[in-house]
Amino acid sequence: MFEGFTRETSEFLWDLTFHNERPWFQEHREQYMRVLHEPFHALAEDTLAEMQRAFPKENFSLHVSRIYRDARRLFGRGPYKDHLWFTIFNGDNRHTEGPMFWFEISASTFSYGLGFFDVTPAEMDAFRDSIDANPARFERLAEDASRMRGFRVTGPEYKRPKKDLGPLINPWYNRKRIGLERERDFDPGHLGPDLTAVITRAFKRLMPMYDYLYACYRSAQEQNHDELRRMDDERE
Repeated sequence: MFEGFTRETSEFLWDLTFHNERPWFQEHREQYMRVLHEPFHALAEDTLAEMQRAFPKENFSLHVSRIYRDARRLFGRGPYKDHLWFTIFNGDNRHTEGPMFWFEISASTFSYGLGFFDVTPAEMDAFRDSIDANPARFERLAEDASRMRGFRVTGPEYKRPKKDLGPLINPWYNRKRIGLERERDFDPGHLGPDLTAVITRAFKRLMPMYDYLYACYRSAQEQNHDELRRMDDERE
């Protein structure tokens, strides 16, 4: 059961940032397990359990990031990550595919929300097509999301907007990748045992938006499948 993060969690991550090397990490492995690894995994598993309990028909799965960086992609950085995250996603997919709920912690901040980590242009096209077909439906979802305290729409925007659909929809429509997140400063007072309830309360409220995004994702997959099948038929 998750019992909270402490100031020592932040201190460990700051120290790791400045001593990102194997000898230092090995020397502080016990501290890492106690103040970061164990509580982080407990939070992830408790959050998944709450979501599965609230939405038993959903095929939710959990992915927890490892602290070790891929040795092939260090790019001059140390071998350890200075932030960790977990995602809750549809278990029919790979953990990088489709919309997902997520939580992330670093030395100075923590954040959580909903969005795509690895969205494709086809999936974003399906998202915009869905809005075009029924703007009022998405507007209701966007309006509810706008009432969530501290949350903001994120993702790189196009230099030239695709369309002007008004101040409520534009922040969603005119992005290459979309997400909705809340970021807060690292404060043990906000990272105690009740954090699971805080996160899951937000995730539950975002379920209608998750369902909408997942339907767009599935639409893009089906269109891609149909296109590949058409190309195969033309070759025969």
